[in-house]
Amino acid sequence: MKRLTAALGSAVFFIVAPCVVAGVVPWLLTGWEFGPPWPAPVLIAVIGVLITVAGAAVLVNAFVRFAWEGRGTPAPVAPTEELVITGPYRWVRNPMYLAVVAAIIGQALLLRQVSLLIYAGVVAAAFLTFVKLYEERVLSERYGEAYRRYRAAVPGWIPRPRGRRLGRR
Repeated sequence: MKRLTAALGSAVFFIVAPCVVAGVVPWLLTGWEFGPPWPAPVLIAVIGVLITVAGAAVLVNAFVRFAWEGRGTPAPVAPTEELVITGPYRWVRNPMYLAVVAAIIGQALLLRQVSLLIYAGVVAAAFLTFVKLYEERVLSERYGEAYRRYRAAVPGWIPRPRGRRLGRR
């Protein structure tokens, strides 16, 4: 896939998937209105903004890597030609899923909305189930030994800043 096509496909998928899950649904659940006061509201709001921004930054970075380095998209219908193992993928295998959940948790803290914390838990459970039942098998079939080495070297869900050094296939 050409990089321009991959970038366009990734942009469309970005709007359809993470923007809906981490943006539209939280808005539908809360109207982005503030909930009742929590202790230390300013500190919690600042932490919420930082978590949301960090999640968004990781997510955008991962989408760019899929298009540029992998020459494909995160969408299962148009996967990358190359396994992406750089950037946040050096520390954790599922940075996009973690970034989406982080963005939801950040909004929950900013808006003081318990419903968003519950929603974040549901989304995290759905992501974990999808990865275990579908994604790991498909990636293993698509990328073979390269993915098996990557999976052995990099944790799936809890980032490890000093993981093993990974080279290209």
